[in-house]
Amino acid sequence: MVTAQQKRVFISFDFDNDARLKDALVGQARYPNSPFSVADWSLKEEQKEREWKAKAKARINRSEIVVVICGTRTHSANGVASELAMAQELRKPYFLLKGHPDKQCTKPSTATQSDKIYTWSWDNLEKLITGRR
Repeated sequence: MVTAQQKRVFISFDFDNDARLKDALVGQARYPNSPFSVADWSLKEEQKEREWKAKAKARINRSEIVVVICGTRTHSANGVASELAMAQELRKPYFLLKGHPDKQCTKPSTATQSDKIYTWSWDNLEKLITGRR
């Protein structure tokens, strides 16, 4: 349940490589003092590309902010690149979150040069979700 203070978040992640990271972020959304909530809108079933894109865009549009989890192979994840492009097109605020503190994490191919990958910490999440960047 979303409270008035919580932002509804869409999580973009590399389904093939970073599902565990998405699960960790969903877990953090369940904290009692969390500034965000997540509806698990992952598109798990096999779909035609046009159908997938339409569903993803609608889900992004219903969100207030998009969190892009960056892993070691995000630069080659076409789904993440598409979701970020949709967020940009819809003018949704977004940020990139470093999925692994000890590994080289990459940006999606549609990220801008100025997009920073932020360290994943509770303090950073609180700031980033509330727009303090």
